[in-house]
Amino acid sequence: MKKILLVLVTALFLVACGSKGTESKGGAPSGKTEKLIVGATPVPHAELLNLVKDDLKKEGIELEIVKFNDYVQPNKALADKSIDANFFQHVPYMNDFGKKNNIGLSAVGNIHLEPMALYSKKIKNINDLKNGDTLIIPNDPTNGGRALILLDKAGIIKLNNNKNVDATLKDIVSNPKNIKFEELSAEQLPPRLPEVAASIVNSSFALNAGLSYKEDGLVKEDKDSPYANVLATLKGNENDPRIQKLLKVLQSEKVKKYMEEKYKDVIVPVF
Repeated sequence: MKKILLVLVTALFLVACGSKGTESKGGAPSGKTEKLIVGATPVPHAELLNLVKDDLKKEGIELEIVKFNDYVQPNKALADKSIDANFFQHVPYMNDFGKKNNIGLSAVGNIHLEPMALYSKKIKNINDLKNGDTLIIPNDPTNGGRALILLDKAGIIKLNNNKNVDATLKDIVSNPKNIKFEELSAEQLPPRLPEVAASIVNSSFALNAGLSYKEDGLVKEDKDSPYANVLATLKGNENDPRIQKLLKVLQSEKVKKYMEEKYKDVIVPVF
């Protein structure tokens, strides 16, 4: 009987020791994958995420991409924890949205810049703007202020302070052509373009609408703009190993080369 017990104890000990060897260096069992759900707007964010899917798989991460067509739902999805991270916004927008909606958001790392531009289906030059023409700009505070600064630099309007990223229509002190302004959510700007004289559009939505920053942009934002797009998550989750692995592959030479070759000067890597 003692011999039988000794054999059983020895067998259990060997099984326990053997099970320790099945864990990977990252702490997850070898052969198993962990899911990471990331929200993104279609172009270029979802495209870039698809580009690194296989790279993450090699790291034991199964990436699920949830596409959004606006700038509101991706942060709300973070707040209700239906996604783990998102990739669509710059820090000024993220901070403003988080403050107004009482959501603790955090930027994990910079990926790229999407320069804004003024587009039109009706005019070829800003000098062709007529008295009383209508321009549309983004209605969120940070991108709205960003658009007004661009119009100020182009000489279409004059702001009381053209460095104030929180500028609003109330800050316009000179409007020589009596331009009328409409403010719409970012995804609504390209569809309304044929109805107005011109519109300021962020390059991700411009790309999605078939607009060329280089060829169609009448007024273009400088590439030294501080509005870099970031990988974001809830505060406290920045060091989640899955998110850190995603950041690493997004900031790779592979992604940088892809952006430079496919998007040219429309999407500028900033890492």
